[in-house]
Amino acid sequence: MIALSEIVKAKRQLNNVITQTPCSLAPHLSEEVGAQVYLKKENLQITGAYKLRGAYNKIASLTKEERKKGVIAASAGNHAQGVAYSARSFGIKATIVMPEATPLLKVTGTKDLGAEVILSGDNYDEAYAYALTYANEHSLTFIHPFEDDKVIAGQGTVALEMMDEVNDLDIIVIPIGGGGLISGMASAIKQIDPKIKVIGVNASGAPAMFESYCAKKAINSKSVRTIADGIAVRDVSESNLAHILECVDEVVTVDDEEIAAAILFLLERQKLVVEGGGAASVAAIMHQKFAYTKDMKIGAVLSGGNIDVQMLSIIIEKGLIKSHRKMKLVITLIDKPGSLMRLTDLFKNANANIIQIDYDRFSTTLSYGDAQITIMLETKGLEHQKMIRTLLEEAGYLFKEEV
Repeated sequence: MIALSEIVKAKRQLNNVITQTPCSLAPHLSEEVGAQVYLKKENLQITGAYKLRGAYNKIASLTKEERKKGVIAASAGNHAQGVAYSARSFGIKATIVMPEATPLLKVTGTKDLGAEVILSGDNYDEAYAYALTYANEHSLTFIHPFEDDKVIAGQGTVALEMMDEVNDLDIIVIPIGGGGLISGMASAIKQIDPKIKVIGVNASGAPAMFESYCAKKAINSKSVRTIADGIAVRDVSESNLAHILECVDEVVTVDDEEIAAAILFLLERQKLVVEGGGAASVAAIMHQKFAYTKDMKIGAVLSGGNIDVQMLSIIIEKGLIKSHRKMKLVITLIDKPGSLMRLTDLFKNANANIIQIDYDRFSTTLSYGDAQITIMLETKGLEHQKMIRTLLEEAGYLFKEEV
Protein backbone atom coordinates (compact mmCIF):
# COMPACT_ATOMS: atom_id res chain seq x y z
CA MET A 1 0.00 0.00 0.00
CA ILE A 2 1.29 3.44 -0.93
CA ALA A 3 1.23 5.88 2.00
CA LEU A 4 -1.62 8.38 1.83
CA SER A 5 0.84 11.17 2.65
CA GLU A 6 2.74 10.42 -0.59
CA ILE A 7 -0.46 10.60 -2.64
CA VAL A 8 -1.46 13.89 -1.00
CA LYS A 9 2.05 15.21 -1.65
CA ALA A 10 1.66 14.21 -5.31
CA LYS A 11 -1.65 16.08 -5.47
CA ARG A 12 0.11 19.26 -4.33
CA GLN A 13 2.87 18.66 -6.89
CA LEU A 14 0.28 18.39 -9.66
CA ASN A 15 -1.58 21.59 -8.79
CA ASN A 16 -1.69 23.92 -11.81
CA VAL A 17 -0.21 21.16 -14.00
CA ILE A 18 -3.07 18.76 -14.71
CA THR A 19 -6.78 19.28 -15.32
CA GLN A 20 -8.98 18.30 -12.38
CA THR A 21 -11.35 16.32 -14.53
CA PRO A 22 -15.05 16.11 -13.62
CA CYS A 23 -16.61 13.17 -11.81
CA SER A 24 -20.27 13.54 -12.62
CA LEU A 25 -23.46 11.51 -12.70
CA ALA A 26 -24.05 9.69 -16.00
CA PRO A 27 -27.86 9.82 -16.30
CA HIS A 28 -28.30 7.52 -19.30
CA LEU A 29 -25.85 4.92 -18.00
CA SER A 30 -27.42 5.08 -14.54
CA GLU A 31 -30.84 4.44 -16.06
CA GLU A 32 -29.46 1.59 -18.16
CA VAL A 33 -27.88 -0.29 -15.24
CA GLY A 34 -30.23 0.68 -12.42
CA ALA A 35 -27.69 2.37 -10.12
CA GLN A 36 -26.18 5.83 -9.70
CA VAL A 37 -23.04 5.80 -11.84
CA TYR A 38 -20.52 8.64 -11.66
CA LEU A 39 -17.89 8.86 -14.39
CA LYS A 40 -14.40 10.17 -13.65
CA LYS A 41 -13.53 11.62 -17.05
CA GLU A 42 -9.78 11.25 -17.37
CA ASN A 43 -10.38 11.06 -21.13
CA LEU A 44 -10.64 14.86 -20.78
CA GLN A 45 -7.17 15.14 -19.21
CA ILE A 46 -4.62 17.38 -21.00
CA THR A 47 -2.97 14.43 -22.75
CA GLY A 48 -6.22 12.47 -23.05
CA ALA A 49 -5.46 10.08 -20.17
CA TYR A 50 -4.60 9.89 -16.47
CA LYS A 51 -0.99 8.86 -17.14
CA LEU A 52 0.23 12.47 -17.02
CA ARG A 53 -0.25 12.44 -13.25
CA GLY A 54 2.27 9.72 -12.48
CA ALA A 55 4.76 10.75 -15.15
CA TYR A 56 4.93 14.35 -13.94
CA ASN A 57 5.19 13.35 -10.28
CA LYS A 58 8.09 11.02 -11.08
CA ILE A 59 10.03 13.49 -13.25
CA ALA A 60 9.52 16.21 -10.62
CA SER A 61 11.35 13.95 -8.13
CA LEU A 62 14.49 13.55 -10.30
CA THR A 63 17.74 15.30 -9.50
CA LYS A 64 19.07 18.06 -11.77
CA GLU A 65 21.75 15.68 -13.03
CA GLU A 66 19.17 13.00 -13.91
CA ARG A 67 17.01 15.53 -15.74
CA LYS A 68 20.01 16.83 -17.67
CA LYS A 69 20.74 13.37 -19.08
CA GLY A 70 17.12 12.91 -20.19
CA VAL A 71 14.42 10.32 -19.66
CA ILE A 72 13.09 7.30 -21.53
CA ALA A 73 9.84 5.34 -21.28
CA ALA A 74 8.12 2.36 -22.86
CA SER A 75 4.44 2.77 -23.54
CA ALA A 76 1.45 1.73 -25.63
CA GLY A 77 0.66 5.43 -25.92
CA ASN A 78 -0.85 7.20 -22.92
CA HIS A 79 2.19 6.99 -20.62
CA ALA A 80 4.26 8.11 -23.60
CA GLN A 81 2.31 11.33 -23.94
CA GLY A 82 2.39 11.87 -20.18
CA VAL A 83 6.19 11.53 -20.10
CA ALA A 84 6.61 13.68 -23.23
CA TYR A 85 4.40 16.45 -21.84
CA SER A 86 6.15 16.37 -18.45
CA ALA A 87 9.62 16.33 -19.98
CA ARG A 88 8.75 19.33 -22.14
CA SER A 89 7.46 21.13 -19.03
CA PHE A 90 10.86 20.64 -17.38
CA GLY A 91 12.79 21.40 -20.58
CA ILE A 92 14.43 17.97 -20.82
CA LYS A 93 14.77 15.39 -23.60
CA ALA A 94 12.38 12.43 -23.73
CA THR A 95 12.75 9.21 -25.73
CA ILE A 96 9.73 6.93 -26.00
CA VAL A 97 9.75 3.28 -27.13
CA MET A 98 6.34 2.14 -28.39
CA PRO A 99 5.10 -1.23 -29.74
CA GLU A 100 5.01 -1.32 -33.53
CA ALA A 101 1.20 -1.72 -33.54
CA THR A 102 0.58 1.44 -31.49
CA PRO A 103 -2.31 3.49 -32.99
CA LEU A 104 -1.12 6.36 -35.18
CA LEU A 105 -2.99 8.88 -33.01
CA LYS A 106 -0.81 8.02 -30.02
CA VAL A 107 2.44 8.00 -32.02
CA THR A 108 1.82 11.40 -33.60
CA GLY A 109 0.50 12.80 -30.32
CA THR A 110 3.75 11.82 -28.61
CA LYS A 111 5.92 13.29 -31.37
CA ASP A 112 3.91 16.50 -31.28
CA LEU A 113 4.90 16.88 -27.63
CA GLY A 114 8.57 16.93 -28.61
CA ALA A 115 9.62 13.37 -27.80
CA GLU A 116 11.72 11.09 -29.97
CA VAL A 117 9.68 7.94 -30.76
CA ILE A 118 11.21 4.51 -31.41
CA LEU A 119 8.85 1.72 -32.56
CA SER A 120 10.00 -1.71 -31.35
CA GLY A 121 8.32 -5.00 -30.42
CA ASP A 122 4.92 -6.63 -30.87
CA ASN A 123 3.59 -5.58 -27.45
CA TYR A 124 4.37 -3.45 -24.42
CA ASP A 125 6.66 -6.00 -22.78
CA GLU A 126 8.92 -6.26 -25.83
CA ALA A 127 9.05 -2.47 -26.12
CA TYR A 128 9.86 -2.33 -22.40
CA ALA A 129 12.80 -4.73 -22.77
CA TYR A 130 14.24 -2.66 -25.63
CA ALA A 131 13.78 0.59 -23.67
CA LEU A 132 15.73 -0.76 -20.69
CA THR A 133 18.64 -1.72 -22.93
CA TYR A 134 18.54 1.67 -24.67
CA ALA A 135 18.41 3.48 -21.31
CA ASN A 136 21.56 1.70 -20.09
CA GLU A 137 23.40 2.38 -23.33
CA HIS A 138 22.57 6.11 -23.28
CA SER A 139 22.55 6.78 -19.49
CA LEU A 140 18.87 7.81 -19.47
CA THR A 141 16.51 7.63 -16.50
CA PHE A 142 13.77 5.09 -17.16
CA ILE A 143 10.26 6.27 -16.23
CA HIS A 144 8.27 3.12 -15.56
CA PRO A 145 4.57 3.35 -16.47
CA PHE A 146 3.32 1.50 -13.40
CA GLU A 147 6.05 -0.13 -11.28
CA ASP A 148 7.29 2.96 -9.44
CA ASP A 149 6.06 4.44 -6.16
CA LYS A 150 6.21 8.05 -7.40
CA VAL A 151 4.24 7.13 -10.51
CA ILE A 152 1.70 5.17 -8.47
CA ALA A 153 1.29 8.05 -6.00
CA GLY A 154 0.57 10.38 -8.92
CA GLN A 155 -2.08 8.03 -10.28
CA GLY A 156 -3.62 7.76 -6.81
CA THR A 157 -4.63 11.43 -6.99
CA VAL A 158 -7.53 10.35 -9.24
CA ALA A 159 -9.14 8.77 -6.18
CA LEU A 160 -8.65 11.89 -4.04
CA GLU A 161 -10.50 13.98 -6.62
CA MET A 162 -13.33 11.48 -6.97
CA MET A 163 -13.89 11.26 -3.23
CA ASP A 164 -13.74 15.05 -2.85
CA GLU A 165 -16.36 15.54 -5.55
CA VAL A 166 -18.80 12.70 -4.83
CA ASN A 167 -19.82 11.83 -1.28
CA ASP A 168 -20.58 8.32 -0.10
CA LEU A 169 -19.45 6.25 -3.07
CA ASP A 170 -20.14 2.57 -2.45
CA ILE A 171 -18.01 1.10 -5.24
CA ILE A 172 -15.18 2.43 -7.41
CA VAL A 173 -14.41 0.54 -10.64
CA ILE A 174 -10.92 0.88 -12.11
CA PRO A 175 -9.31 -0.56 -15.28
CA ILE A 176 -6.17 -2.67 -14.81
CA GLY A 177 -3.26 -3.01 -17.19
CA GLY A 178 0.03 -3.01 -15.32
CA GLY A 179 -1.75 -2.05 -12.11
CA GLY A 180 -0.29 1.40 -11.38
CA LEU A 181 -3.63 3.24 -11.47
CA ILE A 182 -5.50 0.79 -9.27
CA SER A 183 -2.56 0.43 -6.86
CA GLY A 184 -2.48 4.18 -6.24
CA MET A 185 -6.24 4.66 -6.19
CA ALA A 186 -6.97 1.65 -3.99
CA SER A 187 -4.24 2.71 -1.55
CA ALA A 188 -5.88 6.12 -1.17
CA ILE A 189 -9.42 4.74 -1.00
CA LYS A 190 -8.73 2.16 1.69
CA GLN A 191 -6.84 4.65 3.88
CA ILE A 192 -9.59 7.28 3.62
CA ASP A 193 -12.75 5.13 3.59
CA PRO A 194 -12.13 1.37 3.77
CA LYS A 195 -15.88 0.68 3.38
CA ILE A 196 -15.71 1.60 -0.32
CA LYS A 197 -15.45 -1.53 -2.44
CA VAL A 198 -12.69 -1.41 -5.08
CA ILE A 199 -13.27 -3.42 -8.28
CA GLY A 200 -10.49 -3.94 -10.83
CA VAL A 201 -11.24 -4.72 -14.48
CA ASN A 202 -8.91 -6.66 -16.78
CA ALA A 203 -9.40 -7.26 -20.49
CA SER A 204 -10.02 -10.98 -21.03
CA GLY A 205 -7.51 -10.83 -23.90
CA ALA A 206 -4.82 -9.65 -21.45
CA PRO A 207 -5.81 -11.42 -18.21
CA ALA A 208 -2.48 -11.63 -16.38
CA MET A 209 -3.49 -9.56 -13.35
CA PHE A 210 -6.90 -11.26 -13.07
CA GLU A 211 -5.32 -14.71 -13.08
CA SER A 212 -2.60 -13.57 -10.66
CA TYR A 213 -5.16 -12.06 -8.30
CA CYS A 214 -7.16 -15.29 -8.27
CA ALA A 215 -4.06 -17.42 -7.71
CA LYS A 216 -2.47 -14.90 -5.30
CA LYS A 217 0.81 -15.20 -7.18
CA ALA A 218 2.23 -13.69 -10.37
CA ILE A 219 1.11 -15.49 -13.54
CA ASN A 220 2.24 -13.95 -16.81
CA SER A 221 0.23 -14.31 -20.00
CA LYS A 222 1.80 -16.04 -22.99
CA SER A 223 0.35 -13.43 -25.33
CA VAL A 224 -2.17 -10.57 -25.33
CA ARG A 225 -4.83 -9.61 -27.85
CA THR A 226 -7.47 -6.99 -27.14
CA ILE A 227 -8.89 -3.76 -28.56
CA ALA A 228 -8.03 -2.23 -25.17
CA ASP A 229 -4.43 -1.54 -26.17
CA GLY A 230 -3.80 0.73 -23.17
CA ILE A 231 -4.26 -2.19 -20.74
CA ALA A 232 -2.74 -4.94 -22.91
CA VAL A 233 0.03 -5.96 -20.49
CA ARG A 234 1.50 -9.46 -20.67
CA ASP A 235 3.70 -9.64 -17.56
CA VAL A 236 2.65 -9.01 -13.98
CA SER A 237 4.42 -6.58 -11.65
CA GLU A 238 4.85 -8.46 -8.38
CA SER A 239 5.00 -5.25 -6.35
CA ASN A 240 1.74 -3.98 -7.86
CA LEU A 241 0.14 -7.39 -7.38
CA ALA A 242 0.99 -7.06 -3.68
CA HIS A 243 -0.78 -3.66 -3.55
CA ILE A 244 -3.79 -5.10 -5.37
CA LEU A 245 -4.05 -8.16 -3.13
CA GLU A 246 -3.93 -5.86 -0.10
CA CYS A 247 -6.35 -3.16 -1.24
CA VAL A 248 -8.63 -4.45 -4.03
CA ASP A 249 -11.83 -6.32 -3.20
CA GLU A 250 -12.45 -8.03 -6.54
CA VAL A 251 -10.97 -8.30 -10.03
CA VAL A 252 -13.15 -9.16 -13.04
CA THR A 253 -12.66 -9.44 -16.81
CA VAL A 254 -14.50 -8.04 -19.83
CA ASP A 255 -14.12 -9.23 -23.42
CA ASP A 256 -13.70 -7.15 -26.56
CA GLU A 257 -17.40 -7.34 -27.49
CA GLU A 258 -18.34 -5.96 -24.07
CA ILE A 259 -15.69 -3.23 -24.30
CA ALA A 260 -16.87 -2.25 -27.79
CA ALA A 261 -20.47 -2.06 -26.57
CA ALA A 262 -19.36 0.26 -23.75
CA ILE A 263 -17.38 2.48 -26.14
CA LEU A 264 -20.41 2.82 -28.41
CA PHE A 265 -22.78 3.48 -25.49
CA LEU A 266 -20.52 6.19 -24.07
CA LEU A 267 -20.17 7.80 -27.48
CA GLU A 268 -23.83 7.72 -28.42
CA ARG A 269 -25.60 8.16 -25.09
CA GLN A 270 -23.09 10.03 -22.92
CA LYS A 271 -21.36 11.97 -25.75
CA LEU A 272 -17.91 10.82 -24.59
CA VAL A 273 -15.04 9.51 -26.71
CA VAL A 274 -13.30 6.79 -24.69
CA GLU A 275 -10.64 4.25 -25.65
CA GLY A 276 -10.89 0.52 -24.98
CA GLY A 277 -8.99 0.52 -21.69
CA GLY A 278 -10.94 3.55 -20.52
CA ALA A 279 -14.27 1.88 -21.28
CA ALA A 280 -13.43 -1.35 -19.43
CA SER A 281 -14.86 -0.04 -16.16
CA VAL A 282 -18.18 0.85 -17.80
CA ALA A 283 -18.23 -2.51 -19.62
CA ALA A 284 -17.97 -4.28 -16.26
CA ILE A 285 -20.93 -2.29 -14.91
CA MET A 286 -23.09 -2.69 -18.03
CA HIS A 287 -22.54 -6.44 -18.15
CA GLN A 288 -22.96 -6.96 -14.39
CA LYS A 289 -19.53 -8.44 -13.77
CA PHE A 290 -19.88 -7.74 -10.04
CA ALA A 291 -22.77 -7.42 -7.61
CA TYR A 292 -24.45 -4.08 -6.97
CA THR A 293 -27.90 -2.84 -6.01
CA LYS A 294 -30.09 0.00 -7.25
CA ASP A 295 -29.45 2.29 -4.30
CA MET A 296 -25.66 2.17 -4.71
CA LYS A 297 -23.38 4.97 -5.89
CA ILE A 298 -20.76 3.58 -8.28
CA GLY A 299 -17.72 5.54 -9.47
CA ALA A 300 -16.13 4.43 -12.75
CA VAL A 301 -12.80 5.69 -14.08
CA LEU A 302 -12.69 6.50 -17.79
CA SER A 303 -8.92 6.25 -17.86
CA GLY A 304 -8.33 7.58 -21.38
CA GLY A 305 -9.83 8.78 -24.64
CA ASN A 306 -7.02 8.25 -27.13
CA ILE A 307 -8.78 5.80 -29.41
CA ASP A 308 -7.65 5.27 -32.99
CA VAL A 309 -10.19 6.68 -35.46
CA GLN A 310 -10.09 3.53 -37.62
CA MET A 311 -10.82 1.34 -34.61
CA LEU A 312 -13.65 3.66 -33.59
CA SER A 313 -15.19 3.48 -37.06
CA ILE A 314 -15.12 -0.34 -36.96
CA ILE A 315 -16.79 -0.35 -33.54
CA ILE A 316 -19.48 2.05 -34.75
CA GLU A 317 -20.23 0.03 -37.90
CA LYS A 318 -20.40 -3.29 -36.06
CA GLY A 319 -22.48 -1.68 -33.33
CA LEU A 320 -25.02 -0.36 -35.81
CA ILE A 321 -25.45 -3.85 -37.30
CA LYS A 322 -25.77 -5.51 -33.89
CA SER A 323 -28.34 -2.94 -32.75
CA HIS A 324 -30.42 -3.60 -35.91
CA ARG A 325 -29.82 -0.15 -37.38
CA LYS A 326 -28.04 -1.54 -40.43
CA MET A 327 -28.91 -4.62 -42.47
CA LYS A 328 -26.83 -6.26 -45.21
CA LEU A 329 -28.71 -8.45 -47.69
CA VAL A 330 -27.64 -10.58 -50.65
CA ILE A 331 -30.58 -10.95 -53.04
CA THR A 332 -30.92 -12.93 -56.28
CA LEU A 333 -32.83 -11.21 -59.12
CA ILE A 334 -33.79 -12.06 -62.68
CA ASP A 335 -31.40 -9.95 -64.76
CA LYS A 336 -33.79 -7.93 -66.88
CA PRO A 337 -34.83 -4.28 -67.10
CA GLY A 338 -37.02 -3.15 -64.20
CA SER A 339 -35.98 -5.89 -61.73
CA LEU A 340 -33.75 -3.61 -59.69
CA MET A 341 -36.35 -0.82 -59.72
CA ARG A 342 -39.02 -3.16 -58.34
CA LEU A 343 -36.67 -4.20 -55.55
CA THR A 344 -35.77 -0.63 -54.61
CA ASP A 345 -39.47 0.29 -54.66
CA LEU A 346 -40.04 -2.44 -52.07
CA PHE A 347 -37.42 -0.87 -49.82
CA LYS A 348 -38.87 2.59 -50.41
CA ASN A 349 -42.32 1.39 -49.37
CA ALA A 350 -40.75 -0.23 -46.28
CA ASN A 351 -39.14 3.14 -45.42
CA ALA A 352 -35.66 1.59 -45.49
CA ASN A 353 -32.83 3.78 -46.74
CA ILE A 354 -30.31 2.24 -49.18
CA ILE A 355 -26.78 3.32 -48.25
CA GLN A 356 -24.71 0.92 -50.37
CA ILE A 357 -25.46 -1.36 -53.35
CA ASP A 358 -23.45 -3.74 -55.56
CA TYR A 359 -24.80 -5.43 -58.72
CA ASP A 360 -23.11 -8.67 -59.89
CA ARG A 361 -24.17 -10.69 -62.94
CA PHE A 362 -20.85 -12.52 -63.53
CA SER A 363 -20.48 -14.72 -60.44
CA THR A 364 -19.97 -18.39 -61.34
CA THR A 365 -22.40 -19.36 -58.58
CA LEU A 366 -25.28 -17.65 -60.42
CA SER A 367 -27.59 -19.29 -62.94
CA TYR A 368 -27.56 -17.79 -66.42
CA GLY A 369 -30.00 -14.89 -66.54
CA ASP A 370 -29.71 -14.13 -62.81
CA ALA A 371 -28.01 -11.27 -60.99
CA GLN A 372 -26.92 -10.91 -57.40
CA ILE A 373 -27.51 -7.70 -55.46
CA THR A 374 -25.58 -6.97 -52.26
CA ILE A 375 -27.32 -4.12 -50.51
CA MET A 376 -26.82 -2.29 -47.20
CA LEU A 377 -29.90 -0.75 -45.62
CA GLU A 378 -30.36 1.77 -42.86
CA THR A 379 -33.11 0.40 -40.62
CA LYS A 380 -35.01 1.39 -37.49
CA GLY A 381 -34.58 -1.62 -35.25
CA LEU A 382 -35.43 -5.31 -35.00
CA GLU A 383 -39.15 -5.00 -35.82
CA HIS A 384 -38.38 -2.94 -38.92
CA GLN A 385 -35.95 -5.61 -40.12
CA LYS A 386 -38.53 -8.34 -39.52
CA MET A 387 -40.99 -6.40 -41.70
CA ILE A 388 -38.40 -6.11 -44.51
CA ARG A 389 -37.76 -9.88 -44.42
CA THR A 390 -41.49 -10.56 -44.59
CA LEU A 391 -41.94 -8.23 -47.59
CA LEU A 392 -39.06 -9.90 -49.44
CA GLU A 393 -40.45 -13.38 -48.76
CA GLU A 394 -43.96 -12.37 -49.85
CA ALA A 395 -42.54 -10.91 -53.07
CA GLY A 396 -40.77 -14.21 -53.79
CA TYR A 397 -37.18 -13.02 -53.53
CA LEU A 398 -34.34 -15.42 -52.69
CA PHE A 399 -32.07 -13.70 -50.16
CA LYS A 400 -29.67 -14.19 -47.29
CA GLU A 401 -28.29 -11.87 -44.62
CA GLU A 402 -24.65 -11.10 -43.97
CA VAL A 403 -23.36 -9.93 -40.60
